Amino acid sequence: MIDIGNLRLTLGGKLLYDDLSWRILDGSKVGLVGANGSGKTTLLKVLMGLIEPDGGTVAMPSKAKVGYLPQDLHELPNVSVMSYIKESAGIDELESSLRKAEDELGRTIPDSPEQRRALERYERAMEAFERAGGYSFDAMAKKAIKGLGFSPADGDRPTSEFSGGWKMRISLAAALMSKPDVLLLDEPTNHLDTESMEWLEGWLMSYPGTVVAISHDRRFMDRIMGSIAELSNRRICEYKGNFSQYMEESARRLEQLEKERLKQQEEIEKTRQFIDRFRYKATKAAQVQSRIRKLERMEEVRIDGPGKTVSIRFPKCPRSGHSVLKTAKLSKSYGDLSVFDELEFQITRGEKVALVGVNGAGKSTLSRLIAGRELPDEGFVELGHNVSMGFFSQESSQNLDYDNTIWEEIDRSSDRLSPEGKRTLLGAFLFSGEDIHKRISVLSGGEKSRVALVKLLLQETNFLVLDEPTNHLDMSTKELFQRALLEYDGTMIIVSHDRYFLDNLVERVLEIRGGKLYDYPGNYSYFIEKRDQTIMEEAESIPGKNDEVPSLKDRKRAEAELRNRIYREKRRFVEELAPLEKTISDLETKKETIHEDLCDPKTLEDSSRVRDLMVDLKNVEDELDRAMARWEELMEAIESVEAQA
Repeated sequence: MIDIGNLRLTLGGKLLYDDLSWRILDGSKVGLVGANGSGKTTLLKVLMGLIEPDGGTVAMPSKAKVGYLPQDLHELPNVSVMSYIKESAGIDELESSLRKAEDELGRTIPDSPEQRRALERYERAMEAFERAGGYSFDAMAKKAIKGLGFSPADGDRPTSEFSGGWKMRISLAAALMSKPDVLLLDEPTNHLDTESMEWLEGWLMSYPGTVVAISHDRRFMDRIMGSIAELSNRRICEYKGNFSQYMEESARRLEQLEKERLKQQEEIEKTRQFIDRFRYKATKAAQVQSRIRKLERMEEVRIDGPGKTVSIRFPKCPRSGHSVLKTAKLSKSYGDLSVFDELEFQITRGEKVALVGVNGAGKSTLSRLIAGRELPDEGFVELGHNVSMGFFSQESSQNLDYDNTIWEEIDRSSDRLSPEGKRTLLGAFLFSGEDIHKRISVLSGGEKSRVALVKLLLQETNFLVLDEPTNHLDMSTKELFQRALLEYDGTMIIVSHDRYFLDNLVERVLEIRGGKLYDYPGNYSYFIEKRDQTIMEEAESIPGKNDEVPSLKDRKRAEAELRNRIYREKRRFVEELAPLEKTISDLETKKETIHEDLCDPKTLEDSSRVRDLMVDLKNVEDELDRAMARWEELMEAIESVEAQA
């Protein structure tokens, strides 16, 4: 259990926590939410011991191992991905300690105090090694990095070859594979594509330890969290249930608090009227003083919610022609890397379309081609009649004037809103008070992106191309932005990894996969349901087929051939796998038996017997290592074959 008591912290002149208390039970999965700047990330750092509070206590479980994924990228040592993960888990050090303990035990005199101490060290070393994953660690680590989107060969590549987003995935894999008792995750889904998010969710669902996570991904918070801790007004209020249940309960709580506040205000007003009326009457002096003391003791009912509801909307857009966008034989490569080849699709007026695919599939590249920021190698992009485009990407902040303040940048960009309307819009995107007079040059990357989004909301467009617009928005701002997009009467293409955001917004999904485009006429949930049913590419790629569209009979035959080929290839590996797994089980049993013999006091009396057992143990462990390595090869081969289906 994690127990925080009466925590107080002032950071940068701002009081973040005042008498904050919070108890996190073992095995619970808690989502930490709150407005930007409320201190969520700082609270995780306090739990990690990276920031010392001004007062209060933080009690972590005794000897608990804590895994931590920070939001900010930290420099990784320039070693291979697998080496870094093993180093983070301490597996090499544990194995080295085990080998050392084995050697020491083998050199001791039977039934001596030295032997008993050596045996205790050996048992502790073996227990620690097996608890960390032992001989199966490599297989589990390879499975983890594959789940997070890496190829098998990436495990041997140095970390320096990867971009910032991929380094965050490496850090995430290291945190998961360290077998922690407690996991502290700060925006773990920020750099993940949909497939990696789904893998992470599956891993966390089966994880028995404690999880405290900050995330702006509502679907992630709904699927994983058993409770939501809201950091508001410098304290924690915890709600049972996932994020959607928290939203409902929070709304009911705010409604009840508002009733209590109004009732209290009415009581305060009546008390003040009594005091003012009878303050100078001697016969009422005792009653007046009693009511004054009552007012002084009264704790004001405060509402910590978002305050008045803000709505944001795009300007009414000019009407475009029926065809908004058309591409033909669109191809793009970077050097020898072909991103996609001969893409063809059309977008018509009023459509709201999601563009999805794994990281590196070409979503951002296609967005830039549509927006005219890059030129295709072949083919063309054609905009329809009277189309006025608005484009947003993570690079849009580079188009801001860094010498301007936030207010100057927004005020000069459009005359369509009054100054008060512009301030309200900035407030919805978390810029209020004196913050609007900060210069663009001093803002963080996320703040600059939000300024660029506000500018987009002021443009009169009828076609939006948006590349990850929600990356730096909190939950409430994201909902406001989603509502504005739903009410937008123009056309839209949006790239996003936020599944909840897309599911409630789009009516068509375009997926880039393997350099080709797949079209799904429905929302994001429909796309997920139908995605794995598209096997036409494999049927058409069977050697010997011509370029003509195959008949139904030919397609059925091709699909049957594909299934049969996959079955035959998979069967070869599966037939070897079953006896191999029995061998591994037998070896593990044999190793356990040797351990038990070594712990038997009678065995320790016979030094020759101990040496023989140590030799047997080394042989069994070597054989087990070879068997596990082959098991990993077979599992990778089976997964590779299944991926063809």
